Amino acid sequence: MLIPIKITQKAQEEIKIIMATKNIPKDYSLRVGVKGGGCGGMSYLLGFDKPKEGDQHFVIENIPVLIEKKHYMFLMGMLVDFYEGADTRGFTFVNPDLPKRHDG
Repeated sequence: MLIPIKITQKAQEEIKIIMATKNIPKDYSLRVGVKGGGCGGMSYLLGFDKPKEGDQHFVIENIPVLIEKKHYMFLMGMLVDFYEGADTRGFTFVNPDLPKRHDG
């Protein structure tokens, strides 16, 4: 099965640091998913979890990844990145297939 997401080098490094330093159990994997879809659109989820029935399993750059079957199509082509700025840091989801907005 085709791997639906890509993880940038920066995000991979951050995920591996979290796995090594935050006492994530060995049998847990990175779970990527979606939530909602109402007025605000789709929210993307990232966390660590045990495999559940119906999960699809992937290994991306030695990172075990879980995606629920029903979320697979919403994540297709998504890029998981890690942003580090002066005022904020965290994981971001980028859909490179969507046209960029030009404000102003």
